[in-house]
Amino acid sequence: MSDFRILLIDDEPAQIASLKSFLKRRNYKVKSALSGEEGLQIVRDEHIDLIFTDFRMPDMNGLEVVKQVKKINPEILIAIITAFSATEEAVEVMKEGAFDYLSKPINLDELEMLVVKAKEHCHLVSENKLLREQLEGKYKFDSIITQNGKMEEVLNTAGRVAKSKAAILVRGESGTGKELIAKAIHYSSDRKEKPLIIVNCAALTENLLESELFGHEKGSFTGATSQRIGRFEQADGGTLFLDEVGDIPLQTQVKLLRALQFGEFERVGGTQTIKVDVRVLTATNRNLEELIQKGVFREDLFYRINVISITIPPLKERKSDIPILIRHFIDKYSKENRKEISGISKEAQNILMRYHFPGNIRELENIIERAVVLARENTVLTSDLPSEMNITNEKIILDPHNFSDNYTEKIAAFEMAMILEALEIKHGNQSQAAKLIGISERHLRSRMQKLNIINQKYRDK
Repeated sequence: MSDFRILLIDDEPAQIASLKSFLKRRNYKVKSALSGEEGLQIVRDEHIDLIFTDFRMPDMNGLEVVKQVKKINPEILIAIITAFSATEEAVEVMKEGAFDYLSKPINLDELEMLVVKAKEHCHLVSENKLLREQLEGKYKFDSIITQNGKMEEVLNTAGRVAKSKAAILVRGESGTGKELIAKAIHYSSDRKEKPLIIVNCAALTENLLESELFGHEKGSFTGATSQRIGRFEQADGGTLFLDEVGDIPLQTQVKLLRALQFGEFERVGGTQTIKVDVRVLTATNRNLEELIQKGVFREDLFYRINVISITIPPLKERKSDIPILIRHFIDKYSKENRKEISGISKEAQNILMRYHFPGNIRELENIIERAVVLARENTVLTSDLPSEMNITNEKIILDPHNFSDNYTEKIAAFEMAMILEALEIKHGNQSQAAKLIGISERHLRSRMQKLNIINQKYRDK
């Protein structure tokens, strides 16, 4: 029981003192706050399992407390304390995600029973999350781990259109799992027995991309010593997934549009028209509408690839997925590294729950892989997480109106976040990251050294 942490929020000191004394005598760790805002700050700074909050308080009521806590950490259980004549208020709050409620005057036996019930709930949830097999039946795309409502909508949409012939554009930030969705669509379609060919358009120059997509004839350019079959031909009968489609040059877009409209093209340096039956899926982390306005992306191509649009929410908007993803990656990398890591400490998980993940799931996976490799215990601890994950930095970045932190720390935190985000988008390429930010590569390297951004992920780029 000693590791189960309870927070009491009430503007009446006498009520706080009474409940705190009762719970401490039963060996629970108890924190208290005399206002909703004070309670939220404790939630931001410390690990909490269960919150008891009064409904009527001067600064914010119980409904607002529930909403704000769920934004910070949706796994925290919340019980509302309300007047006996106002239980309808508690029912309303429970619809927003509260775990239970107690009526005033509080019966201490009922209070203790509710705590036991909350503990059992936490234990069952933890066990269920470890049993991935039980979750797979809930989702048609069983390779995608989620328990988030927004992601369920994404999977439902993708599942409904998977067997169609429609072109699908998958949108989302870098690292959200766009390729995983594309694979799920292919393997749920009638083309699943045929090839799935993947092309990262951002990784190739204009000339190489055209040759990669459509192939080339022998002697068509310097170095073309033999005929090459392009990706469209390789994908005939199956699916071609074009990742980072927003980075395709205009000249190549013209030829791509024709291939999509008529299912035909010529190899580079060739005259023979080749016909194929290919379903094309595309993905981007860029705003294609803005690129159209700038004249660097064709509007007719946009409408051709955007018959169905699926937008994957960033990890910061699906925090309920973080715990099950953590467990999945711990299992995965424990097996790969032949280590027996049973889980993660509550404190370390709480840090991850509060982190904003600019690199999304890819960043979380990288963090857990690193933690598993470095772990000396059979549990991932806070000391196994990267030092740059200091949660204070997030608070400084996300709250520009917080003047309790000094100016230098705010600027450094914002600069670090911007550099890490640029490196993530450009896959660690410092030259391209510098260009994205709008500074020289030399300046970028200098700032990385100053801010101690020396992550193995980027070191060799």
